[in-house]
Amino acid sequence: MSDPTAYVSPLGTRYASEGMRRNFSDAVRIGHWRRLWLALADCERELGLDITQAQVDALAAHLDDTDFEAARVHEQRLRHDVMAHVHTLGDQAPEARAIIHLGATSCFVTDNSELLQMRDGLQLLRGPLLASMAALAAFARRWRDEPTLGYTHFQPAQPTTVGKRACLWLQDLLDDWHRLVATSEQLRFRGVKGTTGTQASFLQLFEGDHDKVRRLDVMVTERMGFTRRWSITGQTYTRKQDYTVLTALAGIGQSAAKMATDIRLLSHLKEIEEPYEAEQIGSSAMPYKRNPMRCERICALNRFLAALPFNPAETAANQWLERTLDDSANRRLAVTEAFLAADAILQLVLNVTSGLVCNPKVVARHLTEELPFMASETILMAAVKAGGDRQELHEAIRVHSVAAGQRVKQEGLDNDMLARVAADPLFASVADRLDELCDPTGFVGRAPQQVDEFLAEDVDPVLAAHADEIPAGRGDIRV
Repeated sequence: MSDPTAYVSPLGTRYASEGMRRNFSDAVRIGHWRRLWLALADCERELGLDITQAQVDALAAHLDDTDFEAARVHEQRLRHDVMAHVHTLGDQAPEARAIIHLGATSCFVTDNSELLQMRDGLQLLRGPLLASMAALAAFARRWRDEPTLGYTHFQPAQPTTVGKRACLWLQDLLDDWHRLVATSEQLRFRGVKGTTGTQASFLQLFEGDHDKVRRLDVMVTERMGFTRRWSITGQTYTRKQDYTVLTALAGIGQSAAKMATDIRLLSHLKEIEEPYEAEQIGSSAMPYKRNPMRCERICALNRFLAALPFNPAETAANQWLERTLDDSANRRLAVTEAFLAADAILQLVLNVTSGLVCNPKVVARHLTEELPFMASETILMAAVKAGGDRQELHEAIRVHSVAAGQRVKQEGLDNDMLARVAADPLFASVADRLDELCDPTGFVGRAPQQVDEFLAEDVDPVLAAHADEIPAGRGDIRV
């Protein structure tokens, strides 16, 4: 257990998944440093530097057994985290001490390892995002033709269907999927560039052989699993790349919060609800309450995530010349926390979408309460077509609408507009057709067909192409 007297991020203790927490752990980060030193040394050996296979093997034997206490002691003395770990690795692999970090600057391990973590973090987000999309697609398909009251300004508007509304949420997540994939594909490795990006130290090591220096850059990049690298850097890769990554993560938060906000509103109406555990407590004081706590948490975490891209935006704009160190501490916070927050949000989204509840009788009741008003024009036109006077009928139905509205708002009674119309001799020609004219399915337009088309054309191909990436389960939710 962690020390209860010391602060730790709630993203780590309460919200983010085990996989994402591990990805940004010190063990993984320093493991990347050691693999980078191994790749550098081995590639330098292959290109002819005086490095032995035994030295490379010594580095390979100590990739995941970092002595963190020894590193802490070294850093207290040296005041330099990278050199502390160079010495720690040198203590564990003394035969390779002389060639560790040969020709490199600190950003060789710090920047490149952070890019490895970002690459793997983006990969970790794919599964829960795909699974959330699959769950929403199933929900949309199930309720494709269930008429429901539409809202604009949260005021009753033209009906839609429950499935069509879910597709609005799904479409945003699909856009996030494409952006996530594009961001992953465009992610570039810093590579082997030296202290100010000129590769001067490596050119000296290889006695002026430009081709070997270039090959070293390419070889290490490929050895670490990247296909793209920055051709031009200062001491660091351009910090605009961090901004690009964090905006993709923030986009996921935006989509999730829009969906969660809608569900919170619909939960108040008792139409749509997030899953609720058998022994879950909604309120410490009000036992009957069923608060939409998962959706509220999504919105809360999004508010945090949405603010984080401002940090790399400012960092990118304020890097001095080839580099300044005021990017270090804030990047450790902003980049890591953004990934943990996006992951936590997606775990919640997956949990909510996997257990989303629709209460169709409540949905139908709310629609029935408002539909007579919306059907007034349909009734009017049918009566006109049957031979009535349009202006006379319009005034009559207006009067009935106002009276029914007052009954609902001022007396708290049911909407009796259809009864008023049925009793009015002016509408005798359509009195026996009122139920037909007010059939909810006649007011949803192409909503069911739009659901079918959207799922078939846009969503299903993505889910089918990545079916092997869709995880089982309903999200890593611990509290």
